Amino acid sequence: MTAIMLTAFTLLVALLASGVWVGLGLAGVGIVSLETFRGFMPVEKLLAQTVWNAATSAELVALPLFILMGELLFRSRLTQLLFDGLAPWVDRIPGRLLHTNVLGCTLFAAISGSSAATTATVGRITSNELMRRGYDARIAAGSLAGAGTLGFLIPPSTIMIIYGVLAQVSILKMFIAGIVPGLLLALAFMSYLGVYALSRPGQLPPRQRGLEWQDYLRALTQLGPVALLIAFVIGSMLTGMATPTEAGAVGVLGALIVCVLQRCLNWKSLWSALMGAAQITSMIGLIIVGAMFLSVAMGFLNVPRTIADAIGSLGLSPLALVAMLLVFYVVLGMLLEGMSIIVMTLPITLPLIIQAGFDPIWFGVFLVLVVEMAQITPPVGFNLFVINGITGMKIGQIARAVLPFFLIMVAFTLLLALVPEIVTWLPDHLQTRG
Repeated sequence: MTAIMLTAFTLLVALLASGVWVGLGLAGVGIVSLETFRGFMPVEKLLAQTVWNAATSAELVALPLFILMGELLFRSRLTQLLFDGLAPWVDRIPGRLLHTNVLGCTLFAAISGSSAATTATVGRITSNELMRRGYDARIAAGSLAGAGTLGFLIPPSTIMIIYGVLAQVSILKMFIAGIVPGLLLALAFMSYLGVYALSRPGQLPPRQRGLEWQDYLRALTQLGPVALLIAFVIGSMLTGMATPTEAGAVGVLGALIVCVLQRCLNWKSLWSALMGAAQITSMIGLIIVGAMFLSVAMGFLNVPRTIADAIGSLGLSPLALVAMLLVFYVVLGMLLEGMSIIVMTLPITLPLIIQAGFDPIWFGVFLVLVVEMAQITPPVGFNLFVINGITGMKIGQIARAVLPFFLIMVAFTLLLALVPEIVTWLPDHLQTRG
């Protein structure tokens, strides 16, 4: 067993380091491992069957739809409306316009399935506005990087769809399970910003003057398109009117309507959105196929069971196991992209978590949180590079600015381990009512 694990790990590192696509690298490790240690097995037939099962999964249909919705909204003026609509409402809160980063990302996350898309789309507007009005660039960048990760936690989420397919759990329950933790994490970010502002009163620009009730009414109308789109997408799923796949189609229709009403849609932008969605979907699909084949291969070689038995023999308590996995994933997040982390480790870690008594839905939210941490940890934290491209700040400066938000996420993840009902109560409650 040691030879199998050492061979697989060495080959994976070599393939990824050589620049091979992640999906092909994962599949290559599975093929070589089976040919080397189970040579009598018809690997080509197993690979063909795995590819077919993955590519024809009905649950995956939702993935390109939500990606296309995000691509369409990325090309609209929705984020400008978000900022203008939120600014009057946060002007009297400690931290003032800094909260537009958190609230803007929270709302946009509910109509986008990507952390990077949320960060880039919201950041294009809020970063320029905050800098122009005299807010400190570091706290603005840090709050944007931290809040941008909510794109994975608040449904709809591409990561949750992938986890649901690989772990064979309900995608709808995963979506529902992310609502309460997502809102609580956004509240934790806003609380930190409030404390930051109160402790440094001289560093924030003065509050706006002369806001009247007409300004608040105008702000509500500017938030209208976002609220309607969220109601269409999330409401259709929660009320049972649409499955996650059907909700993705509803979201695409809503995004098209928003773009048409804002007069920002033409044939060129539509083609660009379609091509962007096709490229992202193809990339994710290849990773899923490679990951599923590697998972099947490791299962035939009995690797997950062996590792699970070895860790189980340590006699760790459930909380100690979660703490160990948290450290493990944080370290991996410094070296690998979040989606790759999930697909490579899930066959090993999911059985451990289930054996420790945790719900697989809870573990899905846990994984989403650690993937969010991977988005903001150098040297490969993708959100850091997104903000670097928007603001021009150095990666090291952004990483230091986002550190408080990273620590908040670590503490919040441990809180979910202590009180797993934060994740499981809403999906269980809705299921009971249904």
